[in-house]
Amino acid sequence: MSPIRLSVSVVVFRPDPVQLTRTLATLADAIVRMRDEVPVSVEVFLVDNGGLPDMASSVLLLERCGAGFEVIAGQGNVGYGRGHNLAIERAQSAYHLVLNPDIDLDAQALARAWAFFAAHPEAGLLAPRIGDDGGDIQYLCRRYPTVLDLFVRGFLPARLRKPFATRLAAYEMRDVINERDVVWDPPIISGCFMLFRTDVLKRLKGFDARYFLYFEDYDLSLRAHEIARVAYVPAVRVLHHGGGASRKGFAHIRMFVASAFKFFGRFGWKWL
Repeated sequence: MSPIRLSVSVVVFRPDPVQLTRTLATLADAIVRMRDEVPVSVEVFLVDNGGLPDMASSVLLLERCGAGFEVIAGQGNVGYGRGHNLAIERAQSAYHLVLNPDIDLDAQALARAWAFFAAHPEAGLLAPRIGDDGGDIQYLCRRYPTVLDLFVRGFLPARLRKPFATRLAAYEMRDVINERDVVWDPPIISGCFMLFRTDVLKRLKGFDARYFLYFEDYDLSLRAHEIARVAYVPAVRVLHHGGGASRKGFAHIRMFVASAFKFFGRFGWKWL
């Protein structure tokens, strides 16, 4: 049996070195477990948008599990989507994983994802069950947002969100997302972990480079539905340590708003 070819891209800008090391270590563990099930050839692209620390120990871990490793640097801070596109252009794989540097993979994540793709040739994009630091589900599959949904979820304190609980639950698909059931065709999935058939991703030409940060995953998710099916697969599990734009300061709020204008300008405004 010829090896399954998997490529992985991780874009970093001034990353937390401890978390990045943990992300790559859990990726290495997941590669080893996948190799127990099927021959696999892996190429990891680490895209340095600035501030990459010494990664010698992580490189050694990946090399020990048989993964190739390439740092893409020198482009400056080109943004999240454009950074991933630099790796996607180089990818010569059957599957490509877009991965955040604040994700811990369950050891079985890649093996279970491959098994799902093998059983479902119609699936072109997979979203995992995403947990938080407390072990609860992060509801990061979404229906199409309204401006009000984004404002309430992103910027209101928790105590002020209570009157909007029902609409936010609908936006976050809490009625169908759970620990057990595969959900087909959630409109939007999170860019922290997007596992594609590479031919689907290349047909989409990767991320839209007009988004510097935020909403590039919303855009790519909606476009993916045009050519393939999307699946939420809770047997594939990851842990996400990320936070929202409002907790990262004014610069992130400004980027969030700018990207929201681009998104709604392309796909249509929904206010309430």
